[in-house]
Amino acid sequence: MSRDTTDAADRRTLLKLTGGAGLVALSGCLSTTDDGGDGGDGGDGTDGSDGGDGDDGGDSTDPYEIGMVDSQTGSLSSFGERNQRGVNLALRHVNDVGIGGRELDILVEDSESENQGGIAAAQKLVNQDGVPFLIGAVGSGVSLAIYESVVEGTDVVQLSQNSTGLELTNFPGLLRMSPSGLSQANALADLIAEDGYDEVALTYVNNDYGQSLADAFVDAWEGELAYENSHDQDQQSYSGVISEMNSSDAEAWLFITYQAEFATMVNEVFSSGYEAQFYGADSVSGDDVLENTPEGSMDGMKIVVPSAPVEEENFQSFASAFEDEYDRQPTSWAAYAYDCVVNAALAIQAADEFTGEALQETVRRVSGPDGEEVTSFEAASEILADGGGPDDVNYQGVSGPIDFDENGDPIGFLQVQEVQDHDYEGIDFIEG
Repeated sequence: MSRDTTDAADRRTLLKLTGGAGLVALSGCLSTTDDGGDGGDGGDGTDGSDGGDGDDGGDSTDPYEIGMVDSQTGSLSSFGERNQRGVNLALRHVNDVGIGGRELDILVEDSESENQGGIAAAQKLVNQDGVPFLIGAVGSGVSLAIYESVVEGTDVVQLSQNSTGLELTNFPGLLRMSPSGLSQANALADLIAEDGYDEVALTYVNNDYGQSLADAFVDAWEGELAYENSHDQDQQSYSGVISEMNSSDAEAWLFITYQAEFATMVNEVFSSGYEAQFYGADSVSGDDVLENTPEGSMDGMKIVVPSAPVEEENFQSFASAFEDEYDRQPTSWAAYAYDCVVNAALAIQAADEFTGEALQETVRRVSGPDGEEVTSFEAASEILADGGGPDDVNYQGVSGPIDFDENGDPIGFLQVQEVQDHDYEGIDFIEG
């Protein structure tokens, strides 16, 4: 099946991920699709083959269309690339089964890793394309900007794939698959103290994500804060920040920033001959950092990142399928994106119509604690097809349990990584 794209000069490229055969390389990610399978009856005694009684404006055999705002360009694009792998694999698994005989399509727009880009992308999807369910976005500030400017006050469901900022907890209508950064901040404070340091130098990116996580760390940290200052994104040099951190005489340095900014800092620390024990929040970890910093420049660094429960059977099955498809291991970010798609598909099948209002009623319940625990879309879909309702299903995601609390936050798992031989090695797990 063909893909429609906007003009190549338009950075907010519209990708239509749908059923059909083959792999298509586009905008730096792979679009994996498969033929959809047959489905059955929907939940709550409704006919899942309608999934909205035709009220979605299309033929009853047309695919269901939802939207996604992702970072395909800009400073967070490496996260977006990971997301798309998880999304494409989830689409395959959903469309192999089908949603009452229909497939699921996802219209993807680029946020350009910026608030305004995210707002424009969401406006396109919600106001022009009319999607009732929006996955988005990468970056807490982008997700919140979309919610406040586009989604709040409507019936559209917004489920963020990659946002850990603490501020999102104050907006219960904005759901997220990745856990709040509060557990990260507490874990970092404990980790640094357990390693024997009683003072730390802290720098954080000057946005909602950086500020909220830094504030949470400061609240949790019982030692001395020898240095605390923010920095802007997309700067050519951070030599002033690095020099001030070194002048603080703190032996432990904590970085709450993004990969591009952190790589610049690491290079400047290395070239200046400064020495410190590095610590970092999740967004400093990634291939872009490893590829753009010298060997040995970060060895011994410890990073706390959101993690999937990697010892669980459903994650291992997901990881095996992921490795078969992409010849690499999945990140937790790919797992979160995968679960966003599955959660959306189940919400659609369980709803009595394909509208935002109906999906608001089912999106939390299909993964809530009351139903039968299942670990795949296929198993959950069977319950709904047999006449079960949303409360009869408790989908256990590959990223962990998805029991959204009253604030729209899930239960979280954390992994402690250490840089060894210029690579990331997991050394511990923490349940948030």
